[in-house]
Amino acid sequence: PALLSPPDAEKTPSYWNKGARRRLELALGLQPAAQRAKNIILFMGDGMGLSTMSAARIYKGQLAGGSGEESVLAMETFPHMALAKVSGAVLGGTLLLPLLETPRHPSCFQTYTIDRQVPDSAGTGTAYLCGVKANAKTLGLSGAAVYGKCRTTFGNEVDSILHRARLAGKSVGIVTTTRVQHASPGAAYAHSASQGWYADTNMPKEALRDGCKDIAYQLVHNTDINASWGVILGGRRMYMTPKRTPDPEYPEDPDQNGTRKDGRDLIAEWLSAKQGARYVWDKKGLDAVEEDSVSHFMGLFEPKDMRYELNRNTSTDPSIVEMTEKAIRILRRNPNGFFLFVEDDHVPRAGGRIDHGHHSGRAKQALMEAVMLDRAVARAGELTSPADTLTVVTADHSHVFTFGGSTPRGNSIFGLAPKKAKDKRAYTSILYGNGPGYSIRDGARPAASLPAAEDKDYRQQAAVPLETETHSGEDVVVLAQGPMAHLFHGVQEQHYIAHAMAYAACLEPYATEPGCRAARRASHGTQCSPQPLLTLLALCMAAVIVRG
Repeated sequence: PALLSPPDAEKTPSYWNKGARRRLELALGLQPAAQRAKNIILFMGDGMGLSTMSAARIYKGQLAGGSGEESVLAMETFPHMALAKVSGAVLGGTLLLPLLETPRHPSCFQTYTIDRQVPDSAGTGTAYLCGVKANAKTLGLSGAAVYGKCRTTFGNEVDSILHRARLAGKSVGIVTTTRVQHASPGAAYAHSASQGWYADTNMPKEALRDGCKDIAYQLVHNTDINASWGVILGGRRMYMTPKRTPDPEYPEDPDQNGTRKDGRDLIAEWLSAKQGARYVWDKKGLDAVEEDSVSHFMGLFEPKDMRYELNRNTSTDPSIVEMTEKAIRILRRNPNGFFLFVEDDHVPRAGGRIDHGHHSGRAKQALMEAVMLDRAVARAGELTSPADTLTVVTADHSHVFTFGGSTPRGNSIFGLAPKKAKDKRAYTSILYGNGPGYSIRDGARPAASLPAAEDKDYRQQAAVPLETETHSGEDVVVLAQGPMAHLFHGVQEQHYIAHAMAYAACLEPYATEPGCRAARRASHGTQCSPQPLLTLLALCMAAVIVRG
């Protein structure tokens, strides 16, 4: 319920003055962490624009029983921030990274693609993972590649930060609440002229004839994510098995069967090619895996995309928090460190579940996914240390999602605006600029009402009728903590993210930069060598013999 009046403490100037002084003291004490990162965790909220983050913050507070506005997301406690441009222009061709610079004002990242003012998840994934801007709907390819043209793939491949981490001897992993072949994680390991070439079934005959491989095939046969320690957790196991193969969880439902035309069982191929590999398809299997007993771990928890958190069967499907924890516990065993990519999509279509929620116009589904991503960020912080782990949280793009209407303090984020619109009908605070929520009944807009507007599947109203709601083109935020987090500053192009992470961890093309040799020695020094122990044991035995 809305607050009838604000708390008494907030009515006094001293409350605000003291709070501001505490924040000022923290800011004055903030120093750049100049050491290099051993580990990198990149959290990507697919479609998590600033309006989504603000609404998720309120929802988080209201879930905890508060009014919501004063709540703080775990990701918002990170000391360094930037903005990424989703539209704009590159000034020059040289990317200069500031070294040991004093933290600046919040920065911004521009997310446009080479050919689109408002981007998609594939082009943006290539930017923040591979470090180059690309064309929309293409994965792991430079801008010279043409969407849907297989032959333009060859010679235009670009390497991701996951690939560079693997070359440096780090363990690598991906966690997603959608399909593991989706555009966002796909840009970490695949090179495809189409983000929609999930399995061979989804590819045109011409592309197959010209030698292109589907994204699921690349997931299994790409050595980047499958060498040494590797973790793959998400959905869409139907792309991995032959056509008509019954699903282990839904064996009686033919709609969940495998889809591959080439007859390959990619899961079986993956298991047979690696020692110590484990595959699971439900939460029970995930929980049963001992981190010290597995070096390669794949979990595919739905034949299609994983379910929204509000629809999830908690006994059969793991949450993003549980998947993130399992991945970190396995990957951190590598003394050289790890790179982990974690995605939550907030809207339904071919994106993460945040992205999916927005595309369908279901704000409650999207915001719950954002809250869950934040919980995963918090859990990752408990399992790692900012002394050696650079953690970055960002989004690939935003959505035409907004909330307003002069709502009172403590108003449910999904509630109604206090005054009716010009048509004398009630409306919700949350609205979409376009999408499936557009509706006209009897020549007029239907009035919003409670409790219907609080339902998890309620579609907020939209101004323009579309089958699915669209992305938006404003800049997205980047939050960072840990070694070299101060590199995230100002307004930047989105592809800068990959370069800043690579520089922080001494990955190519920055492996020979100042400080990297010492960082490598420190990393290798953490490995346990048996030689000193054997020498000590020999000396002790010799002493015993002499005394005898």
